[in-house]
Parts: sequence; structure tokens; C-alpha cells
Amino acid sequence: MSDTTVKKRVFTEEEIQALNKKYKPLSIQERIEELYKDFDVAEVMLTSSFAATSAFLLKLFSDVNKEQKVFFIDTGYHFDETLQYKRKLTEKYDLNVKSISAIKEEHEFTTKDETWRKNPDFCCSINKVRPLETIKKHYSVWVSGLMEWQSDHRSSLNIFEERGEILKFYPLLDVTKEERDEFIEKHQLPFHPLVAKGYNSIGCTHCTVPGEDRSGRWNNNPKTECGLHL
Repeated sequence: MSDTTVKKRVFTEEEIQALNKKYKPLSIQERIEELYKDFDVAEVMLTSSFAATSAFLLKLFSDVNKEQKVFFIDTGYHFDETLQYKRKLTEKYDLNVKSISAIKEEHEFTTKDETWRKNPDFCCSINKVRPLETIKKHYSVWVSGLMEWQSDHRSSLNIFEERGEILKFYPLLDVTKEERDEFIEKHQLPFHPLVAKGYNSIGCTHCTVPGEDRSGRWNNNPKTECGLHL
């Protein structure tokens, strides 16, 4: 079914609460399987940054639904290793990946202006948030691999939450770091090449340094999120 044939849905607070009650006791695999019973694949937007442990969520989805499109936001500032990792996972799990990016002139402005130095929020807005806004309006639910333990903001979420006129779905929300690592080990999932060099959260080259969890992002800046998931 094409994206244009499915009408974007809006959910009431009661419907969202019912979804949370239904999905909470399910395993991750069951949550993803149930998603495609409650939603058409054309209603589901899945994004991946092909960062440190992206293989975790991508393998789970590829096992359940090969039709699912995976959107990659190409900021123009990714590490070469990120693009290599994207190619590797796309091939390994037979992913249907589509890259989206900022308007050419706006991206070029951030390059000349070095916006990431002066105003990283604005740089993220141009190169990450805005490109996604253009496609977000076509989908009812947006899948994200966020986990509670990753930051204070993430620990306050539910499995389903309404965020900016779209229903967010966090199937991995209550997965512990140990459970994630156990799954990665069991299925021999490939890590991003920079993980071995001490990078545990990987974004754009200008704003990423080695560090534990998300401490290496936006170094020397109180910023902890790119703005996509707020």
C-alpha cells in the first residue's frame, strides 16, 4: 500500500492510554508484531541514525516486516564510518532505506556559517528537524529506538506518546542496557566502527567526541538532544 492511500490518524488521550496498557506487558518482538496489526505499514515512519547500536532496532523490524521503510536523515556532516555502517546494515538486513536531507541552500549556509559552533540547536533544526517535518505529516505513528536509561528526558516517556501531531512509539523504552547488550551478543550484531574508539553516542562530526552513553554529544554544551524527539 502506498503512503498516499492511507489517511493520517489522530488519537484521543483514551486511545493512547489503551495502547500503552495493551503494549506494556508484551515483549519487544510482540510489540513490533502488534504494531502492524494496529497500523498499516504505510502509516508507520521508522527513522534510524545508523549510530552506535542501531542494528538492535533495525534487526528487530527487519525480522517482522521487510516492507517497512527506514528513513535516514543525511545531515551532510556524518562520519564516513556512519555511512559505511549504513551500507553494511542495509545489505545485512535487506533494509528499505530512504535518505532525506535539508534544502541545499540551507545546508550550505550552516557549512559557511559554521552554525554548529555558535548555535547547535539551529544547526540541528536545519539539518535534522526540518527535513523530517516535511515527511512527518504523512504518517500516523513514528517509531523510535529511545531507551529510558539514556537520559533524564527519556526516562519520563511512555511506550506511546503524542508528540507534535504524531504518535511516537518506543518499543525499546523499558529495555535495560544489559538486555540490549545481551541481545547484541546473542545475535552477533555489528557495532558502529567508532564504538571501538570510545564513541558511544554518534552524531555529526562537529558535535561528537568519545564519551560514555550520550556524554560525548555536543561536548562543552548543556544540549543533550538534537530536538527530533522533544
